[in-house]
Amino acid sequence: MIQKRFYSGKTYSHATGHSCAFRQWRADSHCNLIHGYALQFELQFGSEGLDEKNWVVDFGGLKPLKQWLAEMFDHTYLVAEDDPELETFKELEQKNLCDLRIVPAVGCERFAEMVFDKAQDIISTMYGDRCWVQSCTVREHAHNSATVELNDHQKVKFKDSPIVT
Repeated sequence: MIQKRFYSGKTYSHATGHSCAFRQWRADSHCNLIHGYALQFELQFGSEGLDEKNWVVDFGGLKPLKQWLAEMFDHTYLVAEDDPELETFKELEQKNLCDLRIVPAVGCERFAEMVFDKAQDIISTMYGDRCWVQSCTVREHAHNSATVELNDHQKVKFKDSPIVT
């Protein structure tokens, strides 16, 4: 018998208001300057079976994720905790000139990882191990994106097979 996995996706598009600014202070290019994007987040969820409504996840139940995305990325400035100008950005926040978020690292790849991890926490709380986050893609614009996804060796979800982590 063929074993199946189901996947569904949720997109929070560029139009949803996740306009944030950041800089990659380590870059040897103009990316080391403050710049911003209206980020887009695309999540894919996986499951071996559907719920009683024939869904992988209930998109309406993702309000905690939507709220977190707004708190984290809507009109905020994200700064890496090791940015040598961190104190300068803290001063700007104290003067109410920016809404600061101090994060371990910045960049499209790290934002994808942050969103993946937060979404997985929310999905685990809602569904246990019935479903999971398969991937998260963050798009700065039509030409730049980064994706974080589960590796087949990280999680195998076939029936009658153990989960490999």
